[in-house]
Amino acid sequence: MTSDRRYTMAAARPRHVAAANDAAAVEWARCQARMIDEVGYGMVLVDAYGAVRMMNTAARVELEADHPLQVHEGRLRARHRAEAALLNDALDAATTRGARDLLLLGDSAARVSVTVLPLGAEGLEGAPATLLLLGRRRVSDNLSVQFFARCRGLTPTESRVLELLCSGVQPVQIALLQGVRISTIRTQIGGIREKTGARSIRDVVNMVSLLPPMVPTLRPEVERWPQEWVATR
Repeated sequence: MTSDRRYTMAAARPRHVAAANDAAAVEWARCQARMIDEVGYGMVLVDAYGAVRMMNTAARVELEADHPLQVHEGRLRARHRAEAALLNDALDAATTRGARDLLLLGDSAARVSVTVLPLGAEGLEGAPATLLLLGRRRVSDNLSVQFFARCRGLTPTESRVLELLCSGVQPVQIALLQGVRISTIRTQIGGIREKTGARSIRDVVNMVSLLPPMVPTLRPEVERWPQEWVATR
C-alpha cells in the first residue's frame, strides 16, 4: 500500500473515529506521564535546543533543591560555570552523534551522577531528544525502607533502626541516638534479621539497596507533555 493510499484512507475516516483515536492518544500520554511520575529517579526530557519539555516529580524536587543542575528560563543549566561545558558537550554529543554519557557533578562531598541518554534522531516531534536520569544521592530512600519494613512486619522501632543502618549509622551510634543500651539495638537487629530472613544486617541493607525507589503519594503537580506533542504521537 502506497503512502498516498494510506493518506487517502486516513483522511476518509469518519470524524467520530478520528476524534476517538485522538482522545485515546491523549489518554495514553496521560497514562505514560502518571507512570513516569511514580518512578523515584529524576527524569528530564530535553529537546534538540536544550529546552526542558517534561520532567517527573522526582526531578522537580531534586532540581528545586541544591542539585548541581537547575532549570532556568525553561532550559537545563549547570549551577556552576565550571560544569556548564560538561553538560553542554554531553547534550550536544547526544543530539548530534547519539552518544551516551555519565556526568559526575557537584562538590566532591556531595557528588551526583547524571546519565545522558539520547532518544534517537526522531525522539521528539521528528527531531533529536535526550533523556537525563538523575542519580540517587544515597543508597536507599526512607519511603522504600518504610515500605519494606511494613511488608516484613517490622515494628516501628525496628523500622527506625533499619533506616539508620541503611543511612550508614553504626549500631553504637544508633544506641546513643535512641538513648538505649547497645544490647537493645542488637536485639532489634536480631528481630530485623529474623523477619527478613537475612543472615546478616549487611544482607538486609543490600536487600533495601536493590529496592526500586518510590515517591510519596502526596506530591506537587508536575509539567506534563505539551498538548501539541500528545496530538502527534
